[in-house]
Amino acid sequence: MLKTYQLKIGPLTRQLPIVQISQDLAIASFVLLGDAELTDYAAAELVKLIPADFDYLVTLESKGIPLAQELSRLTNHPQFVVLRKSTKDYMRAPIKLPVNAITTSKPQELVLDGADADRLVAKRVVIVDDVISSGGSLTTARTLIEQAGATVVGQLAILAEGGAVSRDDIRYLAELPLFPLD
Repeated sequence: MLKTYQLKIGPLTRQLPIVQISQDLAIASFVLLGDAELTDYAAAELVKLIPADFDYLVTLESKGIPLAQELSRLTNHPQFVVLRKSTKDYMRAPIKLPVNAITTSKPQELVLDGADADRLVAKRVVIVDDVISSGGSLTTARTLIEQAGATVVGQLAILAEGGAVSRDDIRYLAELPLFPLD
């Protein structure tokens, strides 16, 4: 039988499958994609935590996209920026950095399209993601944004897990435990 973790965010409850990601660690697998109800609720709650003065939301491909979409709508910001996980043919002068995340076993990269980088120059940015855990993706995203000449004024997630729970530089709605294996 598949083990699950019951996640409660406000009035919503989800059963998350517990997935082994290494020989000594399992996580409750949270997939926001396709869950419009949770996306809408989380955005409505996170909008209360967004700094009042910002220019752009930036998210990471791919699970943060629906959240950034809804936050953009709620904050009347008609555009947001997506950091991609690979270089695309349409990109102009992309900025790339390697990233290590808890949920990926292979090396990856985050890529900021040069056109998006140009839009971010001297702007105030809020990074939005679904889950922050080790902070590897968040650190890489912040570095890319700062290389583009922007200032990060906030970092938001629906969930924080592991060491992210005790960080004071992120705001989130709920904690998600890690599951050490014996």
